[in-house]
Amino acid sequence: MSKDQIQFWILYLTRFAEGFGFITLITLLPYYINTLNPSGTTILGITISAGFIIGMYTSGFTLVQTVTVIPISWAGDRFDKRTVLLCVLFLGIVVYSLFPLVNSSGSFILIRGLQGIAVTGVALMSLSLVGQYADVGTRANYIGKANAASFAASILGSISAGALYEAFGFTLVFLVIVCIIIVAWIGSYLYLDADETRIKGFPFTDLAMNQRILTLTSFRMQYSFSVTLVRTWVPIYAGVAAAQGGLAYGALAVSLTVVAEKFTNMCCQPFTGRLSDGYGRALFVFVGGGLYGVIAFLVPFAPMFGGALSLSASYGFIGDLSPAFLPLLTFSGLLGVADSLREPASMALFADEGSAEGGVASSFGIRELVWRPGSVIAPLLGGWLMTEVSMAAVFYVGGAFALTGIGTFLVILLWLHGTRALVQW
Repeated sequence: MSKDQIQFWILYLTRFAEGFGFITLITLLPYYINTLNPSGTTILGITISAGFIIGMYTSGFTLVQTVTVIPISWAGDRFDKRTVLLCVLFLGIVVYSLFPLVNSSGSFILIRGLQGIAVTGVALMSLSLVGQYADVGTRANYIGKANAASFAASILGSISAGALYEAFGFTLVFLVIVCIIIVAWIGSYLYLDADETRIKGFPFTDLAMNQRILTLTSFRMQYSFSVTLVRTWVPIYAGVAAAQGGLAYGALAVSLTVVAEKFTNMCCQPFTGRLSDGYGRALFVFVGGGLYGVIAFLVPFAPMFGGALSLSASYGFIGDLSPAFLPLLTFSGLLGVADSLREPASMALFADEGSAEGGVASSFGIRELVWRPGSVIAPLLGGWLMTEVSMAAVFYVGGAFALTGIGTFLVILLWLHGTRALVQW
């Protein structure tokens, strides 16, 4: 194995470590709520409800992520990305070592905030280095492989975290995470080359006005609403009671609907990334986004498809479900396939522009920031649609955001970059 190949495999390992830690906390969140039993309190005459505190278990993490994107991206471009990566990996080791010591909601929210710094830093630096090490013609392929490693961690972490907790408690779960990150840190220290690029100034300023990045963000801003709504509400649709518009499936069936999307995405990304390198990345962004929107529209029709095909309602050890289960599982898997067309191509385009303008970390930082409005606002919109309109409306609106996003993208692409841009980018 060549030195270059070893460096890519080390970066895939860092993506795996980051994804494993992230999904483990998502999986363990209900157990922390049960253990910490948050209750309302009054601070300086202001009453803080238990619901707000529970919300901060997640929002504290997300808010810190948002705040740290720009400084971490700037540091990656201004200094050695390898050094920044080693620093945030070390922070991850410290953070996950502290989780077993949590004894209050305040300490949990604080450590979750530190986790947000570590997760954001590892994601930005590892992807930036993958984009920097890869040649232009192979960039999407390598980024697809890095994303596949993260999806593999999500699948393994979501399946193993609950089982390890039930058998051994919190401590062993986090010991596993710490060991994985330590291995990633050692590999990065020993095998990654020092990054000799140094970008003075503030590359965000120039990249924010880059025409290609503006074209991509016209799609990504809208698409963030689509993915957040659909990805969040597929398991909600599967698990909530029928009175709330759901299918009332058990925990295992709900987990399978989540894993289906991640599994197909993981398997397809290395292949679709390689194809987009050869046939036009903008084309794959357009096709992947469009397919995602169409499949989102079909999700609420899972019971109709199941009934029309006379599918079984009993699935062995999973239990008695309904004929809608297999169609829903299929649609979830197809959502992963559709997103696998879009994601490595989109990331490679951002990496191309960042490399050309001398700020690949800042380019990925802009990509991350553009996603934030959808990731914050879409869940609020979905909750309102689910309770005030219907469960199906969540998927219709989510699908519509994807379709309007690719429509806007196509118009701007052809207008600013010519009729051949769809296959030439």
